[in-house]
Amino acid sequence: MTAAPWDITLLAVDAAVAGSAMALRAAAALPEAKQMVLAPGEASPEAPEGGRALHVKAHKGRFLRPCPATRHYRCCGYQIVHIGENCPMDCSYCILRAYFRDRTLTAFANTGDMFEELGRTFGRDRSRLFRVGTGQFADSLALEPITGHTREILGFLKGFDNVVLELKSKTADLSWLEADPRPDRVLPAWSLNAPEIVAGQERGTASLEARLAAARTCVAAGFRVCLHFDPVCFFPGWEAGYAAVVDMIFDHLRPADIAYMSLGSFRCLPELPGRLAAEGRELPLYMLGEFTLGADGKKRLVRPLRVRQFRFMAGRLARHGFTRGLYFCMESDEVWREVLGRTARDLGGLSAHLLDAARNRGGAPSCSWTTPKP
Repeated sequence: MTAAPWDITLLAVDAAVAGSAMALRAAAALPEAKQMVLAPGEASPEAPEGGRALHVKAHKGRFLRPCPATRHYRCCGYQIVHIGENCPMDCSYCILRAYFRDRTLTAFANTGDMFEELGRTFGRDRSRLFRVGTGQFADSLALEPITGHTREILGFLKGFDNVVLELKSKTADLSWLEADPRPDRVLPAWSLNAPEIVAGQERGTASLEARLAAARTCVAAGFRVCLHFDPVCFFPGWEAGYAAVVDMIFDHLRPADIAYMSLGSFRCLPELPGRLAAEGRELPLYMLGEFTLGADGKKRLVRPLRVRQFRFMAGRLARHGFTRGLYFCMESDEVWREVLGRTARDLGGLSAHLLDAARNRGGAPSCSWTTPKP
């Protein structure tokens, strides 16, 4: 018997979507899992054999929603296409630990309703441009071989020239390429981290080498890619760790291959360390540093240390010729100025700047930063 993908030992499908294409694909992809159809109002039972459940259901709310940012920090303006909830990978820093209290994976199968809503929004004014993504409440591609969700979305979006879709993942899955999407309307994206963090704190994820090899494959197929360092963690030896992964990036990619790249310091809800301890997991060193409570109610590394790390990263990237397309996730104007010598407002607003980067086939947005301060 082969191991179940992501240790999924139960496929529970709501009766309302039991005949959907997604439910049928999931059933075919999980032949070893226990499969059941849930009556209206029936809760999904626990997965057998200590595994996890995949619950295929209909989503009752809005499918398109803004990123849950706070006005006190600069948000990138990314809009979320809500395809499901939870992630089969196990990263110690993940915010989903606070959002979802169990291991159940959820995929929304009522794609007809989703496409109706998206079609109204995207089609209302086709001169309005959208930068959207599916990687906020779930990894964009972790369940793609099971659900085929991304391939459905890509097929739908072929009718909308005003939409760019970002697919953010820690996997190396490229099955979505079977949908033959337009390279100028899709941004494959990967989250990266220092090798020590990937090895010790990102359980079940693809290796850095596999992620970057997948990115290189996408570039060869005509796509530009996005990279995200979020969170940047503060731990003994962080300089060497992040230098190594930055150098590794440019063993696989050229600066022009990257549409944009984000840096975000580690931040978490105050209860996250307690959640990890309750799971019997040893607290990682990056959670034991000097923190302050931010305006968003999250713990974040004190500003001088964040600035120090960001300057180091920007300088290392500049050594490889990447001097455009860098931005900060959820940071203040003060941090922007201290590191890059300008603010998001100087770029015309971060949302507009990144939308321009997403659509600019020159390979980078129009503005670069000043030389990072030592």
